[in-house]
Amino acid sequence: MMLNTLSDEQLMERIIDRDKQAFATLYDRYSGRLMGYFMKMLWNNRELSEDLLQELFLKIARQPELFDTSRSFKPWVYTVANNLCKMEYRKNSTRGIKVALDNAPELRDSGPGITERIDKRAFLTKLKEVLETIKEPHKSTFTLRYFEELSLKEISEIHQVSEGTVKSRLFYTLRKIAAKLPQFQHLTA
Repeated sequence: MMLNTLSDEQLMERIIDRDKQAFATLYDRYSGRLMGYFMKMLWNNRELSEDLLQELFLKIARQPELFDTSRSFKPWVYTVANNLCKMEYRKNSTRGIKVALDNAPELRDSGPGITERIDKRAFLTKLKEVLETIKEPHKSTFTLRYFEELSLKEISEIHQVSEGTVKSRLFYTLRKIAAKLPQFQHLTA
């Protein structure tokens, strides 16, 4: 049987039965996305993000039975990831960690579209800075919706709030971002 064709929940059932191939398939399916989530939530700190990604998958490997296979896996795994981020925020609250900016390899080419790439790069840099000023749970709600592309329902499950609360958080977060980045309105028009 091709494990790639199984749902996340079916893979977890097999992982509970200690199927190592199912674990590898689930890891391949989610590790990249979760690494991206950790990078966005943890100041683009690659080492810390890798550590938390490893911690998350160790939890799955050691205690897969913590997952209720009658529920959806994706909101559950992002809930675990979000909780790991919250623990990290508590650890670092007194350190005042700053946003680390990415390298910009896409700007080395000065061919057609360089102006748009520079504008988008500048926007993403400023957006990251603004997101660092936004408190939880608004920051993670925004990140889950617009970077991880989760549905409102999935986000409501992760944060254990109503979809209306998720919409409200997104509305106020978008309003704050727009107010702090008026110079980039042309990118969203």
